Amino acid sequence: MHQEDLWEDLRTTALLGTDRRPLPSATTTPALAAAAGAVDRTDPAAALLELAALVTVHRRAGLLPGPGPQPTAPAAPDERPALPEAAARRLAVLLSGRTTGANTTGTLANLAELLPQWLAGARESGYRPPPALVPALLDAARARSELRGDAVALAGPLGRWLAEQNPDWAYVRRTVTDNQAAAEERTWHEGLFAERVTHLTRLRRSDPAAGLELLRGTWSTERAEDRLLFLDALQEGLSEADEPFLEAALGDRSKNVRATAAELLSTLPGSALGARMAERAGTAVRLVDGRLLVTPPTACDAAMQRDGIAPKSPTGRGERAWWFGELVAATPLGHWTAGFGLTHAQLLDLPVTGEDGDEVDDSWRDDLREAWARAAVRQHDAAWARALLGPAPRRTGAARTESAQPAGAPAKLLAVLPPAERSAWTAAFLQTHGLGDAFQLLGSCATPWTPPLSTAVVAALERAAGSGAYPWSHSGVLGMTERSLSPATAPAVEALAADATPDSAWAETFGRLAGTLRFRAAMLAELAEGRTV
Repeated sequence: MHQEDLWEDLRTTALLGTDRRPLPSATTTPALAAAAGAVDRTDPAAALLELAALVTVHRRAGLLPGPGPQPTAPAAPDERPALPEAAARRLAVLLSGRTTGANTTGTLANLAELLPQWLAGARESGYRPPPALVPALLDAARARSELRGDAVALAGPLGRWLAEQNPDWAYVRRTVTDNQAAAEERTWHEGLFAERVTHLTRLRRSDPAAGLELLRGTWSTERAEDRLLFLDALQEGLSEADEPFLEAALGDRSKNVRATAAELLSTLPGSALGARMAERAGTAVRLVDGRLLVTPPTACDAAMQRDGIAPKSPTGRGERAWWFGELVAATPLGHWTAGFGLTHAQLLDLPVTGEDGDEVDDSWRDDLREAWARAAVRQHDAAWARALLGPAPRRTGAARTESAQPAGAPAKLLAVLPPAERSAWTAAFLQTHGLGDAFQLLGSCATPWTPPLSTAVVAALERAAGSGAYPWSHSGVLGMTERSLSPATAPAVEALAADATPDSAWAETFGRLAGTLRFRAAMLAELAEGRTV
């Protein structure tokens, strides 16, 4: 009897019962026959179980091995130089800090805040990380999307190989690094929404026409909320070539998309929308007897609404003031200087009157300056931004020279200026106004901060400590200083820590900041080590 037939015979006997069906007597092999012959059949039920056990062992022992799995191809070779040993140890510390969520010494900033700087420096240096640290590196980037570009580039071929083995790291295959056309295609069609926005933004920086074509290909199938952010990404590399697409978007079914398209068009001084806004501005603001006469619109017609001006004010101000501010902010700035034959500074110095034309009206003046500030930011006009900001406030000896706060959002106006000028203006502002009003200004400055700006920040911290303020009242600025302050200021900060009252909050704060600056200095030096060899 064949082995499988014998097994089926035993199962049938078990189902029917040994009193209705006798035990099978035939066996398949001499070895099994000898074992089965030794089974005591006095109790048929017990004998059935013993025979089943014997056949089971026989079946398993007789199985032939199946084909083994094919070995996985190894990762592609990585020809980049290895990280210097000290830098590799530093990476391990930073990744450990990320996992624990806090360091145990209390003398450093949260190490997770320093990891982006380390990754950017390592990527720029062209190093490859130790293989043992790549899994932790991929885990870190999985948890923090802002790390992914640098982390995936640093992980290199090994990181991409590991991502093929572990679905938790699937984002690696969708993260675009240098010369990864396949990843680019996969990211746009299969990636998460945030990954698609990031990809479109990056593509617009390198090839604006290709980015526009990519968006145009899927535009009609995208959700309204997605179209809004995709459209916003077009501000990277925006040019007259984008105008036809944006003009069409003015008719989009989503009002937010229409408003964003109008704002983008208003950044193009030569656009048709800019010309339409300039025509409206010509009747809203006129130069009369050395004054700017403001005559705001009396209605928001369909053409104005199509050009992105909402009929209802969301700000709480009157509707006419709202319409006025929107159309001035969207008007090309050249309209004012060329049309009135005046410089930026001369225009800003002119008195502003309302419709009666007699009394100077500061409210209309403020509205006009605020709208001009928005236009300067949109159109990236450094000359107008400089004029609206005015000269940076200065401290003369023990006295401070107060200056009026600039129109609009100073941090946004600063972002239009070159980095060095931006830092110099902020440093002067700190000397007069201190840290309380400087958080957004400091955030607009390139990091690491320049030595003059870093010195001004340290001096402002010293004044804050001397005034009796508590460190946590400046917690936002302090967190920024840990990441952005020049490491060269570590001795000055250590001196502040030594001069502070022992065991006070400021002593602890300065000690932590000094330790972090030393840590950053060592971190940057280690990454530079291999480049100097």
